[in-house]
Amino acid sequence: MSQPRNPYGQRPGGGITLPEYYRPTPGCSSNNFFPPNELLPEGEMRICFTGSTPWPPTLQQSGTSIVLELGNGTPFPRRLFFDFGNGCVKNIIQLGILPPMVRDIFISHLHVDHYADLPYFMPFRAWGGGWRNGLRIFGPTGDRPETGTQYMVDKMHEMMTWHLENFDHCPIGEGYNTEVVEFDYKDEGGVILEEPGLKVTHWARSHVKNGASAYRVDWEEAGLSFVWTGDGRPDESTIKFAKGCDIFVTEGQADTPQLLNYKYGTPKEVLEFTLDTYHTPYYAAGYLMNEIQPRAGMICHYTESPEGEAIQEIRAHWDGLFMWGGPDIKVVNVTKDRIWERMALRPETPAMQPPNPATLPVERFPDGKLPEYVQMPKPRLPREEQQDAFLRERELEPSIYMPEDVIRPLTQHYDEETFRVDIQALIDAREGR
Repeated sequence: MSQPRNPYGQRPGGGITLPEYYRPTPGCSSNNFFPPNELLPEGEMRICFTGSTPWPPTLQQSGTSIVLELGNGTPFPRRLFFDFGNGCVKNIIQLGILPPMVRDIFISHLHVDHYADLPYFMPFRAWGGGWRNGLRIFGPTGDRPETGTQYMVDKMHEMMTWHLENFDHCPIGEGYNTEVVEFDYKDEGGVILEEPGLKVTHWARSHVKNGASAYRVDWEEAGLSFVWTGDGRPDESTIKFAKGCDIFVTEGQADTPQLLNYKYGTPKEVLEFTLDTYHTPYYAAGYLMNEIQPRAGMICHYTESPEGEAIQEIRAHWDGLFMWGGPDIKVVNVTKDRIWERMALRPETPAMQPPNPATLPVERFPDGKLPEYVQMPKPRLPREEQQDAFLRERELEPSIYMPEDVIRPLTQHYDEETFRVDIQALIDAREGR
């Protein structure tokens, strides 16, 4: 009788592929993530997969989106958002992230499953308190202006003309002012964001059409790094620029086209053609991980497939720590000596709660201290300027449908006293004073 062997090396009691650093980090208060009540410590990274599939979307998987949080010991970690696929907004909100706190979004390429929630989110963010600034969207050029990120954003605004003008009746301020940082997709290793202790670089990927990019985040202040490759065929540049990162996240597709034909009805020939020209087979994902040697390799942007087949393809090359970047919402905490994965427990209702004004980072205000009040901006286009009068004149009088003891004066016109947030009053209300 042959003696069984551990195919990934010997470490009694430690599991087959789980390194010693696979253990809870200081920021993990439980075996599940309960947003938004877990403070991210200084120097700790948290990666939340708010979307994990290209097609088809399911109850468990939305379009691709990753939230990278860099802890500073306050309720307001530095956040970077990578891709913004269909359905991700509900997951971001269920993480307890207030819409105005979403600012920097990095688009890997312009397949709709990587940016579809942008037009939905942008105006509601502005309406919901994001009037100090708009989104900042980073993304590659294409081979002509019409295939670049700037063009997509411009046409997105144009498509939403009715919506944006309609919301201009509300205090919107600077909320629509979307800043686009468009970089040359051919600029290998180009730096697109640099702040003290933080740098984001990019490189081009082969994804049928020019204009697909990968990103690497080096959080130099904490000595941690993160890579999201976006979509594409396995390539030499990814090995070069991702080398030695802490968390390596790539896309992956199982080479099981006949099975997917049975499950979804897509012709096998189309599936093979798509895999072989657009995507990274799991065998290749494992090869990339082995060449790059991250502390953990992950796969996001995947369609449900037999896990045994998928794992075996990855393990053909990679015997290090492997984790799935899904389903929604997988959460991974990272420090210099620990990595831990969990699932967030998503509430049925939004997890958003207003932050305590007393804890707001004062550096966000011009004079470095909390103001007495915050004045909402004046609407740019009141309804009287964009609506025929007869539509207002035939509105029902509230006295017809409102009980006498609950009726109140209608708020239908902007005045500065009404649209003014008293900061101290909010603090007193929270503390029961």
